[in-house]
This record gives sequence, C-alpha cells and structure tokens, in this order.
Amino acid sequence: MKIIKDVIALRFKTSESEGVILHGEGQQGDYITLELHKAKLLLQINLGSNQYGSILGHTSVTTGSLLDDNHWHSVVIERYRRNVNFTLDRHTQHFRTNGEFDHLDLDYELSFGGMPYSGKPVGGGRKNFKGCMESINYNGDNITDLARRKKLDTSSFGNLSFSCVETHTFPVFFNATSFLQLPGRANHNTISVSFQFRTWNPDGLLFFSNLDDGTLEISLEDSKVAVHINVTKATTNNRVDLSSGTGLNDGQWHAIRLVAKENFAMLTIDGEEASAVRSTSPLTITTGGTYHLGGYFLQTLFPPSQRSFQGCMQAILVDDQPADLHAVEKGTMGAFENVSLDMCAIIDRCMPNHCEHGGRCKQTWDGFSCTCDGTGYTGATCHTSIYEPSCEAYKHLGRSSDTYWIDPDGSGPLGPFKVNCNMTEDKVWTTVMNNLPPKTVVTGSSRERRTVLQVNYSASMEQVTAITTSAEYCEQRIAYSCRMSRLLNTPGKS
Repeated sequence: MKIIKDVIALRFKTSESEGVILHGEGQQGDYITLELHKAKLLLQINLGSNQYGSILGHTSVTTGSLLDDNHWHSVVIERYRRNVNFTLDRHTQHFRTNGEFDHLDLDYELSFGGMPYSGKPVGGGRKNFKGCMESINYNGDNITDLARRKKLDTSSFGNLSFSCVETHTFPVFFNATSFLQLPGRANHNTISVSFQFRTWNPDGLLFFSNLDDGTLEISLEDSKVAVHINVTKATTNNRVDLSSGTGLNDGQWHAIRLVAKENFAMLTIDGEEASAVRSTSPLTITTGGTYHLGGYFLQTLFPPSQRSFQGCMQAILVDDQPADLHAVEKGTMGAFENVSLDMCAIIDRCMPNHCEHGGRCKQTWDGFSCTCDGTGYTGATCHTSIYEPSCEAYKHLGRSSDTYWIDPDGSGPLGPFKVNCNMTEDKVWTTVMNNLPPKTVVTGSSRERRTVLQVNYSASMEQVTAITTSAEYCEQRIAYSCRMSRLLNTPGKS
C-alpha cells in the first residue's frame, strides 16, 4: 500500500514521559513512528533510501515539551509526498523528508498506542503509550469509532478501554520561599522516604528532618542527589554522605528512595539498581517525627546546605505510607507555606529555542542562557558570526593564502564553511573543496559495471550560491587523464 498523502490527527493526555503513540512499517524499509520521548513529541519517518545507500531517507523531528502534564494535547500530521506539516497544539512545524522517494509503504498496518513488533527507527523510548487518546483519525477514517465498534483488530493490546480513567497524582509546586511539612513516626530506628521531583535548577533542598540527635538532608547538588546524615552521640559525631544520579535538573520527573537504619543507608534514583549507593558506616537513627520538603527556614544546630527548592514534587511516601496531601490542603495535618497544591507550574524556557545557529539552550527556573561553543557564532543568543564573510575580507586583514572559515551572510541562516583562499594575485580566488582525493584511479569500468563517483562539496548549494552571486568570475573544473582507454571513441571497429 504505497501512499502519497497522509493526514493523521489525534488527541492525547498522559502523565508518562515515554510511550509509542503510533507506528507503522513496511517490508521495503519505510516506517513512521510518533512517540513521547523525554516528554517531547518525536516523529520519525522514512520513505526509503536509494539503492547506493548514499541518500538516506530517515528523518527525525521533535516538538513540544513537558507533555506529561496530564492535559489534553492535539496532534496533526499532514504529508504530501516529502512535504510534512507537523502540528502540536496549533503550533506547526514544516519540513521535508530526507531521501528521494515520495510514497509511504506501510504494508496495510498502522498501530496506535504501542508497537506490536520491533520497529525500525533507532533510539527513543519503546514503551507502549499509557494514558488516554481520543479523536483518532487516519486519512478520513475515525479510528476511535471503528475500534469501539470492533471493526479493527485490538487483540494485540491489553488493558484497552473506551473510558479515560483519571490519574491520582497530586503534585506540589514550590518556589524559593515554600515548604511542605509532614508528620512521620517519632523515636523510630528506621527512616524511609520516597518521592518524585522535577526542576531546572542544579541545586536545591528536597528533604530535611531533625533527628532526635542529628539531622538528615536530601539535596540536589550540581544536578546530583546528595544525602547527608549527621548523628551526634555524646562526644562522637557520625556522618554519612551519599550521592547518585547525574543531570537530574533536566525538567523530567525523577524518583528518589532513601532507606536509613542502624549502620545502613541506601539511596536509589529512578528505581534503577545501578544507581543504588549504600553505606555501612557506623550509624544509629532515631527519628524526630517531622519532615520538611522543598524548604527549611528555621534555625538549627546543623542547618541544611540548601535552604529552598524551585520545582515540583509528587508521589510522596513517608515511612512507606502515601502522604495525605488532601488532609494537608484542608489543614487537618502537617503544614505548608507558599506552595501550590495539585499543580506543577513548570515552564520550559528553551521551547521554543531562542538560541540561534544551533546554539544549545540551558535554563534555570528563572531564565535561560545559550552555549555557542562550536557553532561559529557568539553573543547572548549566538547571533553574531565569528568569521569573516569572504576571502577578500581576510586579505584586508593582512592574512596570507590559507584555508579559512567564511560566513558570507554573517548572522543570516547560512552556516560557516571552509574554503581555500589564494591571495597570491591581485584578485583573490576562493576555492570550495570536495571530498575526492587529488587523483582517483578507476579501473575495469564497463557498460555493465559503471563507476559512479559521488562528489560532495564542503558547502551546500545555498552557500555556494552566496559566493558566486558576489563573485566577478566563477568556474568548475574536472580533470581526467586516460591510459589505453577508448574513452570518447565512437563505438564499433573504427
């Protein structure tokens, strides 16, 4: 089933950051996959590659951010030949697929909500979608209605229902002056706490408790989770420090679990055994019975290294029991200040990316900055080119003949590229290099076995055009020499 035009539309909501929304593939190597990856929407499509493999058809486009917010989002994919409109919540991204082909061959099967067999695209999550979908349409067919009326095969998917069950997550939103206080078991020799958090900041106080004879702190330090336990007995001070994880300020939900008891402490990040760190240092725990999350502003003998946290928390368990945040909200237990309950007001300041020319956007809770390393540009948003626009400009600076990076359109969309600058004459010659060595030997070529050389230049057609439009003279040279060859001879015996 070779299709030249596709229109796919649906709405989804989920609290998961990974999951395949739709997938289809064909025996010729064509495929299309739409999935959530790190709470962003990833579309991968391949209409096919050429027989030499030099032009690959794989195309990957990402849009959106923080889509695991359990709110409804609408998606529309419109494809005509290689032109694609990818729309998320009315924001459209237009692109052309790579390769040479126009048709999508899916072998009569397109799956929604999961991938029943191994997919072709490399990378990305491969979990089934967990959440709700509605208004699924594919090329004019109402897939939701067909599935409800059992006109489609749904046997390969379990736990499929035609109602949207609301999740029971109860997030808490913290700012720099917030805290949440929860009661726990007092005078107990074991402390067990777990929760999920998300933030853009590399540092912040996640959890703090005054023990009967010391303190326990869980903080985010340099994008890692650090645990500090201080216990003072008479004149002896015992300290346990644990650290795990990396890059945990990426705005994604991350899970923490800490268990501490006599002579033992274990910290686990995101439920991965590989992340678990343990301590068997001398330690005696006697809990104090009060836990602070997201901030601690009281005076204490051993204050926490951080005082506040900017971000969100959810799925809070204290002493292996879910925290009753509804009771906290009603004021019947615990306490809180300057927190927003049952919401997570996190904002992605790097979406859309204000960094130009491939600059990498980094953000904190309050702002963003651009890293321009390796882009050829500088400035707050990587706007200003660090290279001269032409070989003539380098000559005016007193430079001699050499290989230089040039940027003909300055801060425009064309990127910099390397050229050879010959400044030995009054006129300056600019040479765009290609990938062929000075001499390429070809032997044994025949009508049946032709030799094909792919010539790739160090500049795109748009970049070459920027040079030639301002040049007085332009030429392209191809030289070849033949030995015992009938090249250019007329066929036959003459």
